[in-house]
Amino acid sequence: MLAYIVRRLLLIIPTMLGIMVINFAIVQVAPGGPVEQLIAQITGTAVDATARVSGGGGEVGDQRARPQIGESQATSQYRGARGLDPEFVKQLEKLYGFDKPAHERFFLMLANYVQFDFGTSYFRDRAVVDLVIDKMPVSISLGLWTTLLVYLISIPLGIRKAVRDGSRFDIWTSAVIIVGQAIPSFMFAVLLIVLFSGGSYLDWFPLRGLVSDNWSELSWPARIVDYFWHLTLPIVALVIGGFTGLTLLTKNSFIEEINKQYVMTARAKGLTEQRVLYGHVFRNAMLIVIAGFPSAFIGILFTGAMLIEVIFSLDGLGLLGFQSVINRDYPVMFGTLFFFTLLGLLLNILGDIMYVVVDPRIDFDRRDVS
Repeated sequence: MLAYIVRRLLLIIPTMLGIMVINFAIVQVAPGGPVEQLIAQITGTAVDATARVSGGGGEVGDQRARPQIGESQATSQYRGARGLDPEFVKQLEKLYGFDKPAHERFFLMLANYVQFDFGTSYFRDRAVVDLVIDKMPVSISLGLWTTLLVYLISIPLGIRKAVRDGSRFDIWTSAVIIVGQAIPSFMFAVLLIVLFSGGSYLDWFPLRGLVSDNWSELSWPARIVDYFWHLTLPIVALVIGGFTGLTLLTKNSFIEEINKQYVMTARAKGLTEQRVLYGHVFRNAMLIVIAGFPSAFIGILFTGAMLIEVIFSLDGLGLLGFQSVINRDYPVMFGTLFFFTLLGLLLNILGDIMYVVVDPRIDFDRRDVS
């Protein structure tokens, strides 16, 4: 197993390199870079790309330059720069590092990453590492609690559906699952806001933030209550969107194992149904479910939670990534991409380790490596 882990760790290097190359190339051809954003503000041609989600020290609004029809490109390669001193535009390019060729900027970025230097945000004037560390607790809270609740709901429900396959309980719970699959988490989040957060009906839960403004003044029991009071609606929205697939996976895994010969043999020996189910079937059926915990966590943390953070104004990694893309804040974009990708690859290795923990008969070292 150790040799397999070492191989997987070494494979992280070319994988990370490939991902960074592809995303860097895409960004180079995308319109509306940071220089264009600043030129648009200077020339007064900036427009809101989207409503500002949250304020912040040194943060620039979401703005882009409008193309000027029939504009001459003699003075600058940037649309909207007409009338500006070309030397001033060159200074802007130097400020953001765009005075160098793309390949030189890419290798410079990699060299800095090797030294754990991820740069400084263009629009927040803070180190990318500091921003990620500040936003991480919010995203970790959402991802961890959501993943735990999804597993606590899906595994017992999936087992019960497998045992009572075809019953009325299985039918009506399947209807609930179909509805849950049909409604995206962000749509359900909007519904929760309308119903329970002062939208049109009840005003039971706060609409924004992870804690109240006076959180530091509260006692510890009151802080815990306040923390979960703010997390209730975002977590419920994420759980509704996440438990359906895992429930069906658990049910199908148990049904497949229940119909195997060793289960019939165990029943023929006179073992109780509970002993057969949890003593023999559980370990084999739950292999893929339990081992998939790291992947499920990373999926909820970095994909499903992004829109939820935006909707509920939770200042986490999802909201940070959204704002960095809108503002073309390249250091934050690539820095968070690096963190997310590295964490995802490490959690995939952890998932393989959990396969061995759940079922020691699995031996990755015996697999042929091509």
